[in-house]
Amino acid sequence: MTSSDRLLFNRQASVHHILGGGLFADVILWRDKSVTLTILIITLASWVMFERSNYTLLSYVSNVLLLLLTILFLWAKSAQILNRPTPPIPHLQLSEETINEVATIIRDQTNALLSVSYDIALGKDPKMFAKVAAYLILISVIGSLTDFRTLCYTCIIMVLTVPVAYERYESHVDSSLMKGNVKFKKLYIRFDEEFIKNVKKWILEKNKLS
Repeated sequence: MTSSDRLLFNRQASVHHILGGGLFADVILWRDKSVTLTILIITLASWVMFERSNYTLLSYVSNVLLLLLTILFLWAKSAQILNRPTPPIPHLQLSEETINEVATIIRDQTNALLSVSYDIALGKDPKMFAKVAAYLILISVIGSLTDFRTLCYTCIIMVLTVPVAYERYESHVDSSLMKGNVKFKKLYIRFDEEFIKNVKKWILEKNKLS
């Protein structure tokens, strides 16, 4: 058995390639440590600030924007009076092509969601209904344990730690998961033979008697 055969799901690509192989993957896997560390520090600082103070996200964003606009306004006015350069603010403008592309993506995703919801509501896709129900139950359980803000912080921390830890101990994790998967399949087969088949047999016997 080669090393690639022991990878989870028999995949051939590396973790870096699966994550896109670009700047996003470099940040997640700590290849660009300065950017990753900055994101981590900002996340932890914002969590401490929001949890230990009376700030809410809306009030914080409003105060930051107010401070930024005030600084830029005073800078521009003082530059006019002192005959100095104005603040180097780029002129940003969304093109019609960009707006149309975003609108198309949103429309396609919304239509796909509505189509799935329609099939589920009419009972056409029981498997999808079971998946959606399981996800909603999971979200409900997680939501009862924590608030949305803490959940966002936790997700960011996990994104910045779990992939790099998995990449470092990839062979050990894959080996353990594959062994666990084999044991789970054996348990399922045993459960199917000892319980489900007996239940089916009992149902058939009841139907014959009735």
